[in-house]
Amino acid sequence: MTTPRSVKAWDWPTRAFHWALVFCIVSAWASIKFADKIGDITIVWHRWNGFAIMVLVVFRLIWGIVGSSTSRFSAFLTWPWTALRYAIDSIRTGSKPYLGHNPLGTWMIIVLLASVMIQTSMGLFSVTETAAGPLKRLIEHETSEQITKWHARGIYVIASLVVIHVSANVFYGLFKKEPLIRAMITGQKPAEIYADQQELTVADHVTLRAMLCFLIAVVLVFGGIIGAGGKIL
Repeated sequence: MTTPRSVKAWDWPTRAFHWALVFCIVSAWASIKFADKIGDITIVWHRWNGFAIMVLVVFRLIWGIVGSSTSRFSAFLTWPWTALRYAIDSIRTGSKPYLGHNPLGTWMIIVLLASVMIQTSMGLFSVTETAAGPLKRLIEHETSEQITKWHARGIYVIASLVVIHVSANVFYGLFKKEPLIRAMITGQKPAEIYADQQELTVADHVTLRAMLCFLIAVVLVFGGIIGAGGKIL
């Protein structure tokens, strides 16, 4: 019996979420940066990118509870000092690879998702000369202007986190020979002894489950905005 050369690491909903979020973040930036050039002065496309990002993040939160084994929070959430110990061990003696998120990567993901969600939430209350967020009417104009300033600066925070995230993945690929980026594309990792689990356990009826989670996320995001008195269109 031959030993398999690779094992399943990520299910398709997790990978689809990851790359969809990448696309939406880039698109959100481009849609505000070049709004005048593309004739979208009311930043409609930017707003829909924000909605999409919120839906994706909420979907990921739900999927972290009911998704496949490596996607579940119970599989990778650790205390901050566990991540610190992992980082120290990696520098000193090296550490075992993880099939899912390692302790350090876990906190990178948490911070990045939280930052993205805060950024899009601020957009709901922002205001420009030609457009306003769907929930802007709920707060004072001066407060909205301040939030708008934070929203404009938030992209630099997210860009910094993305650079750190990508750099870490490249480092692991080049120096630790862990193909993290390729694994998020193919869903496969080399077969070896992992510290967390040896192979992905795919959730039952994964496609149907993912579709239901996505539908719930859509209802929660748009229903929440409408319920708070906001307008989608």
